[in-house]
Amino acid sequence: MIQKSERLVSLDIFRGLTIAAMILVNNPGSWSHVYAPLKHAEWFGLTPTDLIFPFFLFIVGVAIKLSLDKYLVGDAPRLLLWRRIVRRTLLLFGLGLLLNLLSNFNLATWRIPGVLQRIAVCYFFASLLYLAAARRNSDAQASWIPVALITAALLITYYLLMTFVPVPECGAGQLNSPPGNLAAFIDRQVFGAHLWQYSKNWDPEGLLSTLPALATTLTGLLTGWWLKSGHQKQKIFYGLMISGLVSVIAGLLFALLMPIGKNLWTPSFVLVTSGLALVIFGLIYFYADVKEKRRWSKPFLDFGANAIAAYVLSSIGAVLLWKITLNIGGQSTSIKGLFYDMILQPVFGFYLGSLVYALLYVALWWWVMAMFYKRNVFIKI
Repeated sequence: MIQKSERLVSLDIFRGLTIAAMILVNNPGSWSHVYAPLKHAEWFGLTPTDLIFPFFLFIVGVAIKLSLDKYLVGDAPRLLLWRRIVRRTLLLFGLGLLLNLLSNFNLATWRIPGVLQRIAVCYFFASLLYLAAARRNSDAQASWIPVALITAALLITYYLLMTFVPVPECGAGQLNSPPGNLAAFIDRQVFGAHLWQYSKNWDPEGLLSTLPALATTLTGLLTGWWLKSGHQKQKIFYGLMISGLVSVIAGLLFALLMPIGKNLWTPSFVLVTSGLALVIFGLIYFYADVKEKRRWSKPFLDFGANAIAAYVLSSIGAVLLWKITLNIGGQSTSIKGLFYDMILQPVFGFYLGSLVYALLYVALWWWVMAMFYKRNVFIKI
């Protein structure tokens, strides 16, 4: 059991909650029958599902501060720290490429961007920024101001590029469709056919939109500074809540300039989702670390202790359930199709049956992660 002084329990809970939600929305019984809150907004807008990925990047940022500090205040050689960062980045990126290949085993259209790839890139650059700040200040409690300024600069730069740089045959500021915006244009030039749903000519985890995604990660890094500021826990909680509300309001105001949308990872999306992450994390922090009420959190701690493993293994499992087929009554059907179409859908109906399938899949991986936790198996990347 990891001692309380070594880990922030609320962060593990928040991480586990986010991963459980990610598995839930990624694995419905049928993609044709999904309740609206469990789907992404088609283009602009915000649903509960749209919160999951930015929440995880926010958590990555917080964890950077908490994990790297122990190396900066000790005698660990800088080279070892660099190797640790590069190794983790390459492993995350490689796992993302592998998952893309498993779901579409075609090298001609093998998707290069992806969720884990974006996490890897954001982790790498956020870690570099933190190390640079720590070096300038010669200790682990480096000034947060340069990082805050870079975060703002990323959002402003992205807004200016997307609004004023023209796209051939489309002009500047055409944000209402995938083909016309600058981010999609750059991705088509760089990746060609290696994009998500190539027929739509864009990728939600593309190159240019990684700039504001990095800003999301840096909001988590800044939160890590506040958590380690030395203030009393009650004051830290109030700071999280106030900062979250201010960020949400700022995001709603920025939406007047550029709408909220995950697909383009707009600055308003960064501010609103980071604000909501601060509020939700703040509430978890209050109950788990201030009041130390944690009985309710066991499933999320199990997921949070092996978050990347849970995501990767559940993704592989989903592909196998979809691709492994059985011959039933002379017809070929996948294991997933057999379970949903022949058992859950007749009992619960299309939409509820689809949700029940997703919940059962989450429960399956909770059981696996609980076994890992019970046996002190923690897969670190």
